[in-house]
Amino acid sequence: MTGLFDLSGRKALVTGASRGIGRAIALALAGAGADVAVSARRAEDLSETVAAITALGRRTTAVAMDVRDVAACRAGVDAAAAALGGLDILVNNAGTEDVRPSLDVDEELWERIVDTNLKGAFFCAQAAARIMAGAGGGAIVNLCSLTSYVGIPTAVPYGSSKSGLLGMTRGLATEWAAAGIRVNAIAPGYFRTAMTDRFYEDEAWSAGMLAKIPQRRFGDLDDLAGVAVFLASRASAYVTGECIAVDGGYLAAI
Repeated sequence: MTGLFDLSGRKALVTGASRGIGRAIALALAGAGADVAVSARRAEDLSETVAAITALGRRTTAVAMDVRDVAACRAGVDAAAAALGGLDILVNNAGTEDVRPSLDVDEELWERIVDTNLKGAFFCAQAAARIMAGAGGGAIVNLCSLTSYVGIPTAVPYGSSKSGLLGMTRGLATEWAAAGIRVNAIAPGYFRTAMTDRFYEDEAWSAGMLAKIPQRRFGDLDDLAGVAVFLASRASAYVTGECIAVDGGYLAAI
């Protein structure tokens, strides 16, 4: 059974991999045997991730890429594939969040969030699919959110982008299945990362949220490793168009 999860010989790209969930997934893929390219807006921010992947004995490269720029998406994906000698796995993790009452949302905030979380994911997937289709297929994993399913006040641009990402996952899965490309998603629950740390500093918020999670704990980044490897590997060969919530039972309890 362990061979089903073996990623030896596979080539992956993880966007937004300088920290948090992106770094954790990149290391999980490398730990399963994949060579892993990583991207962020600034290549120098990837030094720790690159060092950790190298320490696992896997090949890697750092790619500077602002996913809001379509040309940068295409160039970054192509650069990762050229450095690794192909591309079998793409993890669309790059994302941003900013909470604000909806009546105060302006065009700049809307575009920054939606272009990063949704447009960037689409055009990275498109660039990767062109490579994968010519090589017999591959696996794309998008990072959705609990807001792909539920409405969160003051997070409407973020929720809109993540709901769109879930729809995109399903649509691309059906369109690209014939090319051997599987498209799935992960919806992390409440994980404390650099992007979300300010929420967890509020003790009342943390206590209230923990009461809604059946496992009564927030997620640990290691909780995402197995799901990411599963969706990237042969173990999920007949799984496409799905989104797996890693949330301690939060959605099930609603």
